[in-house]
Amino acid sequence: MEKRKSSFSLLGMLITLGIVYGDIGTSPLYVMNSIINDAGTMADAKPEYILGSVSLIFWTLMLITTIKYVLIAMKADNNEEGGIFALYALVRTKGKWLIIPALIGGSALLADGTLTPAVTVTSAIEGIKGQQFGNIVFSSKQSSVLIIVTVILLTIFIIQKSGTDRIGRSFGPIMFIWFSFIGVAGFLNLTNDPSVLKALLPVYAIEVLFSPVNKVGIFILGSVFLATTGAEALYADMGQVGKHNVYATWPYVYLMLMLNYFGQAAWVITNYQNKAYNHISGINPFYEMLPEDFKVFAIVIATMAAIIASQALITGSFTLVQEAIGLKILPRLKVKFPGKFESQLYIGTINWMLCAITIGIVWGFGSSEHMESAYGLAITLTMLMTTVLLHQFLIMKKHRHFANIFMIFFIALEGLFLLSSLIKFVHGGYVTVIITCAILAIMVIWYFGNKRRDAYLAESENVSLLDYLPQLEKLSQDSSIPTYATNLVYMIKMGEDYTIKRSVIYSILDQTPKRARVYWFITVNQTNAPYECNYTVDMMHTRNVVNVQLNLGFKKSQHVNIYIRQIINALIRKHIIDDQTPNYSMVTNRHVGSFKFIIQNQQFQDLGAQEQMNSLDRLLIGGRLLLQNITISPSLWFGLEFSDVVEEKVPLFLGSQTDEYLTEKELKNDVKPQNK
Repeated sequence: MEKRKSSFSLLGMLITLGIVYGDIGTSPLYVMNSIINDAGTMADAKPEYILGSVSLIFWTLMLITTIKYVLIAMKADNNEEGGIFALYALVRTKGKWLIIPALIGGSALLADGTLTPAVTVTSAIEGIKGQQFGNIVFSSKQSSVLIIVTVILLTIFIIQKSGTDRIGRSFGPIMFIWFSFIGVAGFLNLTNDPSVLKALLPVYAIEVLFSPVNKVGIFILGSVFLATTGAEALYADMGQVGKHNVYATWPYVYLMLMLNYFGQAAWVITNYQNKAYNHISGINPFYEMLPEDFKVFAIVIATMAAIIASQALITGSFTLVQEAIGLKILPRLKVKFPGKFESQLYIGTINWMLCAITIGIVWGFGSSEHMESAYGLAITLTMLMTTVLLHQFLIMKKHRHFANIFMIFFIALEGLFLLSSLIKFVHGGYVTVIITCAILAIMVIWYFGNKRRDAYLAESENVSLLDYLPQLEKLSQDSSIPTYATNLVYMIKMGEDYTIKRSVIYSILDQTPKRARVYWFITVNQTNAPYECNYTVDMMHTRNVVNVQLNLGFKKSQHVNIYIRQIINALIRKHIIDDQTPNYSMVTNRHVGSFKFIIQNQQFQDLGAQEQMNSLDRLLIGGRLLLQNITISPSLWFGLEFSDVVEEKVPLFLGSQTDEYLTEKELKNDVKPQNK
């Protein structure tokens, strides 16, 4: 599996157009539509209102997308990787509390993403209502749109399992055509009323917030914010395409977007008194401003762009979940790599959950107009949390004064957008809030459940492996006991002072003794570098007890079966451990014997043990164990499905439990002890 090359080139720029800009690039399909809906009808969309709105769009994209993400956030790359979890991995040593904004931001990003495919595809397909293609006339009923949208979305989710590398190659050219088309269409309408360009002055943006023609006041920012909802993708997808390709393509994308927004504004100002539109709501200027001869092409290319935006969102969700799993923020899920690049992931559980939620949103809301009213609320939380983490990054880079200015400005700006988006809560925003809270609950239980479990184990249930080395060496040489395995491998977490769980030693010595030629204790450490892959070996002055520390980045596969054979062959070649050439084998020149893997699954041993814990710890640890039991098994996670694996259920030891009320009862006179 190789990492996608992200060097700066014309091809790289084309790939960037296809991967990065799907979400933000399709925003012209619905942003101005939402702004007109805020006004009421076309007749209410006065020139002053439209000029102020398009000015707000321009400066929102300038401040949040260009300055915050392109110019500042992309400097905070973690070995060329971006995104909120990559940023957290970069700064987490600066404070334990930083996990809080990472959890909130990550859960909100995943939740709000469920609306992106629904909004973009529905907005594109709604242009088909009442249109005639040759002899085919499409129905004006919204139900027809919903059926077509459902078929498209189902197709997108179904093909994920097979990989999207081949069709992905066409994404770049299609998005180039899309951006060029919307830019030209906007420019042609702009020539009808070039005066709208005065909206480039920020004074119009400020005035409209307090103007009487703006009936919703500050809440108009909730619709304006939709223009920048894909900004997080520029940072998150940086690792796939390379930051220099984003730097090179964003000016072009920004120009095309603004030409289209200004073109739509010019069309609305020209037609707001047109009797044909006067008292109609739900008008989409994106399609209405186009000549009839171009509408068919516009619908087709818009649909393709919406599909690309949806594909980018799904792939981004897979990447985000993989990073969260690597950082122990989410439970383990089965990750597949259907393509030849590490960035081409497939996580079946996430894919079908997204599918169910997205299609549910399509039918639950029924139209893009209703979806827009709920869209964007949660993503403001993600942007706020990214601001908090970027503040720590800037301090880490010795830019404390700039960091404080940055923090104050963007917290105020994004806080204003969050406040203005709160009105969306009652209009459907509660859906994404509920999803956010559900994802956040899982993250909190898994992350803090791990922390509290490890704390209890550290207090009472760890022992030093060094104390048991003599017994392990003696057991290995004891011919009176049958050989259990040539190589006995325990997947554990070993501390720097050789501390391991008591249950591991108990498993080897106190149950039926497990005799092996070599005892392996493998610890998998997640590192801050996304693609790090190295190991250390400590023989502890023996030839048959091996402590392996396997250091893997949070984007690397944890299939240890791939690594362990490389490690043992290297040790045999260096004569650090004895040769294990079997007497019988169909493989020529084989020097490695058999492997048996032991994986321990912890469980609460009894209610009494749970009662010794406080309620919060019981909830966190119990919830963590429940998630462990309903997600992928450790053997599958470590790539051992075809290996000899023994899964042992062991109690979660919480120290020696005593009951102060237990007393000895004297024997009655008629009860005599039995003779020995």
